[in-house]
This record gives sequence, C-alpha cells and structure tokens, in this order.
Amino acid sequence: MPEPTHPRPSDPSELGFEAIVYEKSPPRATIRLNRPDVLNAFDFRMLREIARAAEDASWDDEIRTVVVTGTGRAFCVGADLRSWDETLLGEPSEYWKWFGAFKDMHDRLREIGKPTIARVNGIAVGGGNELQMACDLSVMVDTAFIRHVGLQHGSVPAGGATQWLQLMVGDRRAREIIFLCDEIPGPQAEEWGLVNRAVPEAELDAVVDEWVEKIATRLPQTTRYAKQQLNVWRDLAWHQTVGHARDWLAMSMLGAEAQDAVRAFLESRKE
Repeated sequence: MPEPTHPRPSDPSELGFEAIVYEKSPPRATIRLNRPDVLNAFDFRMLREIARAAEDASWDDEIRTVVVTGTGRAFCVGADLRSWDETLLGEPSEYWKWFGAFKDMHDRLREIGKPTIARVNGIAVGGGNELQMACDLSVMVDTAFIRHVGLQHGSVPAGGATQWLQLMVGDRRAREIIFLCDEIPGPQAEEWGLVNRAVPEAELDAVVDEWVEKIATRLPQTTRYAKQQLNVWRDLAWHQTVGHARDWLAMSMLGAEAQDAVRAFLESRKE
C-alpha cells in the first residue's frame, strides 16, 4: 500500500504482511511472528513488517498494549542464517543494510508509546531473546528455554543482549549466558529476572489477558511517559553501542571466522 499521508492507523488486512500476522482487538494488538518452518527466524521482510506493525499500533489510540508472540513451537530463534549465507556473508554493505532493518524494528517497538508484552510460546534464541527483552513485560512457557549461541555461530549478540542482559540479570549472569551458551530453562529465566513469569502452557494466555486488562485501565499519556522514563538505561546502553555494533558486525562478514561458523552450522542442520 502507498505511504500514509497522516499518522492514522490502518486495518491490518490492508498492510499486506506475509512474515507476521498482525491483529487488532482493542485494547490489544498482537504481532505474531509467522515463519514456523524456520522457527520464526528473522529475515529482512519480517523485520520490516514488525517495524511497520509497531508503527501502526503506536498510531491507534484504541490500542493500549501490544503482544508479541510466535507461531508454532518457537517464539523466535534470531536471524535466519540460511538467508545470511545466501546474501550477507562476504558482503559487509549488505549486512549493514540488514542490520539497519533490525535496529529499526527494535526502535519502533521500544518507542511505541505503550506497554508491550512478550508472550514467549516456545524457545527464544539469540535475537529472539533480544526481542523478548525489548518488551516491557514477558511471560514464557515453563517448558521452553532461552539461549544465546552467537559466539558459536560467528555473531556478537549486540542487538540487545550485550546492552540489556546486565540490566536484567546482573553482570556475572550476563557473562555466563553469553560466554557459555547454555540453555536457560523457563523457571531459571524467571528466577534470574530475564522474564517476569514462567508458567505451564495452559496458563500462558490467562497471564497475558490479566496484564492486558490491567494496562487498559491505566491513563494512556501518563503510561507513555512512564515508559519513556523507564527506558532510560536501556536507551543509554543501546544508543551508546548499536551504531558501532552495526559497523563492526558488517565488517566481520568478510572474515573467515563468521563465514566458516555460519556454513558449519548450516551443514550440521542437513545431517
């Protein structure tokens, strides 16, 4: 559809999304990542669609909170490394453009002006954990896990993890998550403060519904400014580092370390 002439919301059916499902049922909007065949891994189109949906929700005064979730058995496993192999490895300028879409998605979501809820329906790996951390509240199924594997696959997790993990779980645990690449089960994620709640799958929607109902009774402009103030440390860490990360990660696509790691991972998936 053509670019809007005014900041007015659209019917989701008019937006033509393919990689996500975007629904509005005031007072909530839902952004559901919808590439279950690749565990909801990010490709360029998905990043752009999440950003556009967040923009639309920010313009809709009937929407008081936005829920982010995934289709199938995963919340999100981060970047689609197969698409990296096809278009980004050895192409730093192309990676720089891709990361620009990733950064814009985060900025749109963080600056949406209303609370966001991560409904973590399955595993959250790499950029998937960064996406749930970008939300204001998070509830996950207790059978799922969170993990970072960038140091095994040639990518520094500088799209939120290196900036925000220390704020959420403390410095020592942040280093443990990044360096050891271990799975963090749902109950442990709750204990560490990485999510608010870890619950049985049957209780997941009840928690989300409760939060949506409570947020809907809060004063919208006051809530918006409270969120802006609460974002101060996240914003400081993000803006101090993300531009540098974008350039460094782009140049790393020229190196054998990143290229060999990504291709070795993809080969292992064929076995």
